[in-house]
Amino acid sequence: QVQLVESGGGLVQPGGSLRLSCAVSGSAFVANVMGWYRQAPGKERDLVATITHSGTTKYADSVKDRFTISRGNAKNTVSLQMNSLKAEDTAVYYCNALFGPPGRAPFDSWGQGTQVTVSS
Repeated sequence: QVQLVESGGGLVQPGGSLRLSCAVSGSAFVANVMGWYRQAPGKERDLVATITHSGTTKYADSVKDRFTISRGNAKNTVSLQMNSLKAEDTAVYYCNALFGPPGRAPFDSWGQGTQVTVSS
């Protein structure tokens, strides 16, 4: 069974930095795309950033030039470096991995979420 485990959330002051990490276990396949999404209270879950297995990245406009997504050397790991954090970045951050194994239907998996709170 595929599982995603996130780490690195917490409380930080405005202007500060945090680094989120996510590792996938239980999959023999390399994820085609890994990404981070976030959900603030009372709002929908939105895309923050994604990265393909070849390194192509995509960012939400609200985080461009502040956040950087990267894949680790270990298979199916991804990190999100968040700089210049703002109060509006406060949310639960979820890791996502999209798999497209040969001969099988694509599927994705989600982590349990990690809280990021930006407050003075």
